[in-house]
Amino acid sequence: MITGIDRAPLQAVSPGKPAEPRWVTPALIALLVGTAAFYLWNLAASGYASTFYSAAAQAGSQNWEAFLFGSADAGNTMTVDKPPVFLWLMSLSVRIFGLSSWSILVPQVALGVASVYWLYRIVKRRFGEPAGLIAGLVLALTPVAALMFRFDNPDAMLTFLLIGASWALLRGLDDGRTRWLVYTGVFMGFAFLTKDLAAMLILPALVLSYLLAGPVGFGRRVWQLCLAGVAMVVSAGWWVALVELLPAGSRPWIGGSTDNSFISVVLGGNGLDRLWGTSSFGGRVGPFSTGTGITRLFTGESAAQIGWLVPTGLVLLGGSLILLGRRPRTDPRRAALILWATWLLVSMAVYSLMSGTYHEYYNVSIAPPAAALIGAGAVVMWRARGKSWVRWTLVVALAITGSWSFVLLGRSPSFVPWLRWVVVGATVPGVAMLVLMGRKEWSRPTVAALILLAAGAGLAGPAAYSAYTVGTAHTGAMPSAGPSVTDGSARGGFGARPGGAGLFAENPTPGATILALLETDAGAYDWVAATTGSTNAAEYQLATQDPVIGIGGFNGGGVAPSLAQFQASVAAGRIHYYIVSAQSGGFGGPGFTGFPNPGTAAPPIGARPRDDGPRNGFSANGVATQIQTWVAAHYTSRVVDSVTLYDLTATPTE
Repeated sequence: MITGIDRAPLQAVSPGKPAEPRWVTPALIALLVGTAAFYLWNLAASGYASTFYSAAAQAGSQNWEAFLFGSADAGNTMTVDKPPVFLWLMSLSVRIFGLSSWSILVPQVALGVASVYWLYRIVKRRFGEPAGLIAGLVLALTPVAALMFRFDNPDAMLTFLLIGASWALLRGLDDGRTRWLVYTGVFMGFAFLTKDLAAMLILPALVLSYLLAGPVGFGRRVWQLCLAGVAMVVSAGWWVALVELLPAGSRPWIGGSTDNSFISVVLGGNGLDRLWGTSSFGGRVGPFSTGTGITRLFTGESAAQIGWLVPTGLVLLGGSLILLGRRPRTDPRRAALILWATWLLVSMAVYSLMSGTYHEYYNVSIAPPAAALIGAGAVVMWRARGKSWVRWTLVVALAITGSWSFVLLGRSPSFVPWLRWVVVGATVPGVAMLVLMGRKEWSRPTVAALILLAAGAGLAGPAAYSAYTVGTAHTGAMPSAGPSVTDGSARGGFGARPGGAGLFAENPTPGATILALLETDAGAYDWVAATTGSTNAAEYQLATQDPVIGIGGFNGGGVAPSLAQFQASVAAGRIHYYIVSAQSGGFGGPGFTGFPNPGTAAPPIGARPRDDGPRNGFSANGVATQIQTWVAAHYTSRVVDSVTLYDLTATPTE
């Protein structure tokens, strides 16, 4: 038998087992250092990636209130459209190291390396070092992971926290101690404060695996899960309570809401609306991707993001569950497989069938269970290869791996076209070796050759797509990993690869002359400028590092600040310039029937605005159009660096 990979064929790995083989530490160091170097390479090419979130991190580095609430600007006009936990690490980095692309994105890389290490530790504990290393390597080379662990969206932090929740739950399965269930709830609470209900996709897996395999009585298992739920509610609820109970004028407006309520965002725009395709602003929202259905994750760009080894993982899962099927109820290895399988399958079902807003990068949250199933399943099946059916299952798994990779690479015909034939060259002899060798003892060189062939067949495609990803700049709201696909089901509608240009594209970098104007006497104003949409405002804010109001939120379609609030702030001399944006008017155009009475006392920016007209698509009450119309009627414009702006400190024309 081969030392290391063949040790303890079907026994769970005990925490008190003998020292690791000498090759493990160098291999782990190579994995982690290699992952860090890979993710750091060409990192600055993406600039601030999503300037919307980078500007919020910059705001949080300057103002603790903005840090706490996740405000889009340090003047605390409104929050971003997500809770703030994912911004905290970036804000602290900017506070310590200053604002730069690296201070924004290196924390994401750190989360990626930590996730690879944590997954290695989790899988190793139950399936051994080889399984842990395979799982870590697969996660590191999954294209969507290579994208999002170098990007400033919430998904890197979300994935890290979900791995933490699975770690704590699996530790609870080891000894039944309540504290592990409480830790699970804490991780889940902070995951919720990272990306709302997206964190809950792992919840069925956590509950099911502990109910089935918890090492204590059923009643105690239920009680412990209830305590985990309490810990989750407390861990998330303190921030939710703070937002909901504070007077509206004492905190920023909640971005993405029409009623200044975080709960409505969770249940609406970031929750049920995304599942069913409805919109809190009225009408329906398309998926911005291939259509719904069980094939979504295996067609178009979604398959290129995450789908490379999922079929292989499912085959290995089935074989492993058969091998472990008769073990005791509390068997830790089978319980781990159940957790990862449920996490993977529930998430895949939701992402496949949701008819609202869907982006391919969401799938990074299921990269850990997919990688864990591949690492664990490969080792469990390998150790039982003496059984004929197991060997034939491995044959099927390897054949599926190579053929599916051949198909996916063929969907990008102009991208290293020779690589798909390399995959075939690795798959065919590997399958032949498995078929012909039968039950006889395998020599070390033969084993090494087979492992290399299997790795070549399985990892060549995702590794190449990941290399393309890290070598390409990604910006905007709709990033996507790997080269373009041409199977007829690629991304449609808005956006373009790889940076997400289109409807949600970033705006051009502001010119030097307009920046000089904004920076003149900047300290005398609460906001150096206002413009339609937080994505547009972010460009000016990052360039000046001074607060800029993004009227209407993310893309100008929101309801805050109201015209009355804006007028009051202008009258108080709090805003210097108004910059005309191509996004002005939001999605829905004018969409209003009248202006508020300018003489009416206005609450401060951040309080709930009036709803003065009917909602029109995404434009709600047309606040962005109202404000721009009012500014144009009372102030004189000029063009600077091809941009139209108004000095709001000048004497009004009326």
